[in-house]
Amino acid sequence: MAELVYLLCAATSIMCAMLLLRGYRASRTRLLFWASLCFLSLALNNILLFVDLIELPDIDLFWWRTAAALVGMMVLLFGLIWEIR
Repeated sequence: MAELVYLLCAATSIMCAMLLLRGYRASRTRLLFWASLCFLSLALNNILLFVDLIELPDIDLFWWRTAAALVGMMVLLFGLIWEIR
């Protein structure tokens, strides 16, 4: 059951990223672009979580998962700060 949840979370993040990119292409609002990059990174985080806990339980991918989430949050934070200027 946990496998399904991890995959659905990854699919949801990918779908959000695609919708945000589509919105960005239509309106050229840069914050949508940064948010879509954030969701792509969070999707990578979810995929790595699935691989780490289900596919390769003997290999610890904690730091790779954490790095993917951190990159996503930093990209979104950069986008938010950039839009304030």
